[in-house]
Amino acid sequence: MSSEPAIVLRDAAFSYGGEPALQDVTATISPGDAVALIGPNGSGKSTLLKALLGLVQVTAGTIEVLGRSPRAARGLIGFMPQTEELDPEFPVTLRQVVMMGRYRGLGPARWPGRADRRAVDEAIARVGLTDRGHARFGELSGGQQQRGILARAIVSSPRLVLLDEPFNGLDKTNREALLALVADLRAEGVTIVTSTHDLQLASEVCSHAMLLNRSMIAFGPTATTLTLPEIEATFHGLGVEIDEHTLTTPEHDHGAHG
Repeated sequence: MSSEPAIVLRDAAFSYGGEPALQDVTATISPGDAVALIGPNGSGKSTLLKALLGLVQVTAGTIEVLGRSPRAARGLIGFMPQTEELDPEFPVTLRQVVMMGRYRGLGPARWPGRADRRAVDEAIARVGLTDRGHARFGELSGGQQQRGILARAIVSSPRLVLLDEPFNGLDKTNREALLALVADLRAEGVTIVTSTHDLQLASEVCSHAMLLNRSMIAFGPTATTLTLPEIEATFHGLGVEIDEHTLTTPEHDHGAHG
């Protein structure tokens, strides 16, 4: 595991062209860390994930990903979006969807080879879907589709994996499969950054939390960051139910920029 930081943000601000969508973000994230991005709808969670991919304009400060600019690091990043835009009627198998994660490394006019097919087999096995590899993607359950998209994100052995609300709507089986894989990836030194509205999940499986509400409210280890005062400051006036044992945010709006 490298001792160099995986992500460094210094007073960073990001914009889609107008006012900053997110600002005042400062954090150093190490290899193997798992960071939960927590905040209300429109707080900047998805904006930060896009910034790490080099898809959002940096209007202040600096951002480094794996020792380089986000755009230069893209080949080392796996991304699992919140919603998959693949038409469920499109005649493509799970294996073919996962193979899409290898295309960037193939180069022009090159077909997948034995190593690519082996990597696809291994990624599908890691998400527990070996027996569904040749099934049409649209015929898989919602949870299986999410696991398949995660397999696509990890098929090229990324050093950083970005997850946008990966646990939404999952049943116990699919949820546990994803949690186990996140733990395995962290043990291998892969850095995880995930947006989530499940604060209890964040406290259980992530090493760090970043609280956002158009700016960074707090960042640090979950034990010292997911505190009642910090959560109340982040969700002030938004009807969040908070007690000593359970932290529950309002129902997430999938259509909003998070």
